Amino acid sequence: MAPNSVAVTMEKPDNFSLLEINGSDPSSFPDNKRKSISPKQFSWFLLLKAHRVVSCLSWLFTSVKKRIDFSSKNINEEEDPKSRGKQMYRFIKACLVISIVALSIEIVAHYKKWNLDLINRPSWEVRGLVEWSYMAWLSFRSDYIAPIVITLSKFCTVLFLIQSLDRLVLCLGCFWIKFKKIEPKIIDDDLDLEDASNFPMVLIQIPMCNEREVYEQSIGAASQLDWPKDRILIQVLDDSDDPNLQLLIKEEVSAWAEKGVNIIYRHRLIRTGYKAGNLKSAMTCDYVKDYEFVTIFDADFQPNPDFLKKTIPHFKGNPELGLVQARWSFVNKDENLLTRLQNINLCFHFEVEQQVNGVFLNFFGFNGTAGVWRIKALEESGGWLERTTVEDMDIAVRAHLNGWKFVYLNDVEVTCELPESYEAYKKQQHRWHSGPMQLFRLCLPSIIKSKISVGKKANLIFLFFLLRKLILPFYSFTLFCIILPLTMFIPEAELPLWIICYVPIFISLLNILPSPKSFPFLIPYLLFENTMSITKFNAMISGLFQLGSAYEWVVTKKTGRSSESDLLAFAEKEEKLHRRNSESGLELLSKLKEQEMNLVEQETVKKSIGGLRPKNKKKRNMVFKKELGLAFLLLTAAARSFLSAHGLHFYFLLFQGLSFLVVGLDLIGEQIN
Repeated sequence: MAPNSVAVTMEKPDNFSLLEINGSDPSSFPDNKRKSISPKQFSWFLLLKAHRVVSCLSWLFTSVKKRIDFSSKNINEEEDPKSRGKQMYRFIKACLVISIVALSIEIVAHYKKWNLDLINRPSWEVRGLVEWSYMAWLSFRSDYIAPIVITLSKFCTVLFLIQSLDRLVLCLGCFWIKFKKIEPKIIDDDLDLEDASNFPMVLIQIPMCNEREVYEQSIGAASQLDWPKDRILIQVLDDSDDPNLQLLIKEEVSAWAEKGVNIIYRHRLIRTGYKAGNLKSAMTCDYVKDYEFVTIFDADFQPNPDFLKKTIPHFKGNPELGLVQARWSFVNKDENLLTRLQNINLCFHFEVEQQVNGVFLNFFGFNGTAGVWRIKALEESGGWLERTTVEDMDIAVRAHLNGWKFVYLNDVEVTCELPESYEAYKKQQHRWHSGPMQLFRLCLPSIIKSKISVGKKANLIFLFFLLRKLILPFYSFTLFCIILPLTMFIPEAELPLWIICYVPIFISLLNILPSPKSFPFLIPYLLFENTMSITKFNAMISGLFQLGSAYEWVVTKKTGRSSESDLLAFAEKEEKLHRRNSESGLELLSKLKEQEMNLVEQETVKKSIGGLRPKNKKKRNMVFKKELGLAFLLLTAAARSFLSAHGLHFYFLLFQGLSFLVVGLDLIGEQIN
């Protein structure tokens, strides 16, 4: 017997056994508490895990199907056959089908190890039609498809690097402004605050259309601006098509007029041209000629009382100045993940883009609100035009071509709201990215023929329009949502890690610098920006080629959160309306109650003695087919990457696909009513 062996005897003669154990092997003494697993138990364990995986996938696809079926019953821009992006959706579906077929082939090839055998074997040794077809596909892919994908990926990479360099230069310019403490100076600070006759005449315009949730706060904030009452006029430009809402707004205007505010209500009978048509119509009033400046506030904007005293003095002693633009701040930036991510983008836009362009070029795009225009600059530049959905950028470009200068005030903020639902945000972004391409087509001849310097022409054409409005959405969608998934099935064109990971993270860090509290949202921000690229790319194409959706204008949905604190004013108004026994008074009261309790719907109150309130409808999610299609495309590519053990490529595709899935099922932001 070996020296390291142990003999164990049983005293019962009829059950004698001898067991030899190698004492040098610690594994020979298993823990008594551990029980061995039989092959049958192990098989059941694997079946249980497989059942859970299948259940999860079944639940996912069932949820998507139910969501699509439910959404198809509602009026949905994605379901309407005349809706925008129909060709884009078909293209994504085609890519998805091709990727699924390719993944199926690659899975079979992976388990049969064709990738290792067929390439080095001569064609006469290949057995079977499937093996021969796969080898033919490898040869065709390498000779014809890979060069095209490689060329396109290199082109998009160059655009990506140019745009990244532009972001870096803008950030360096912002650092220089901070380091040198450069800020706009008031040339002639000789405004006598005691003599009201020295104050220039200022016209305040508040354009709105069906802004039920926020009209009170905008009118109230404008009425409390610190400016002599006889030197200011507030125009409430209401384009609402709801008669009851018109009565509410008239009541609000009358209430402030009774307090001595110089304010008027104006409603167009022919509502053409959207916001541009509304502003253009208001500027035709005879009394406008008595005013020197015009300030515009959208319906959800609430300026501080000292807004005019911080902006108007910049015009004095500076006759070439045509526009003073203030910064936006957001009352609901921490409301949900969607508003946090929007805040990152807009903070960079105002802190970096607007400030750098204002300091070094005296030109930037007018933001459409929270700005003061010299009326002479508007008139000499052709006034408001209805030819695009970005009337603010249109007038800014024409004023710049006429030699007017702009000033941006980063320290003057006007509070407003961010869209809290993805549907509202998507429609807003579509308008913001299709309009500039419309304008570029219309303004290019004027830019070339203008008398401004060659440097300013180059800035307008190549930086302002092409790089930041066309190239950015083009490469973002093409490179990260189309080419990258395709390269998983075309290994010859695989993108390097620095394109997928390092440079995007660096650029995202630059974007987050103006809002340092958002650093924990770096990765969600990077993924969400790529997710939004499909909307921006589709909008850019619509505007560039004058497709039908390029002329679509949808008022961004507001919640009126910032008006909830004004409970005393609401109580006073409710008591006043209670004293009215007329039917219209009861309707107004019912409407105000609905607004304060966030139960307002897009239908009128039924006329009755008691003023019935409409029932509160359940909130519903939308379904966005293009985002869902890209989600499954990216997840399919992630599965192919997993087979090849690509590492970071797999994780990027996985999380980017999940990001598209979350957005496609409308699980980001607030659900809409």
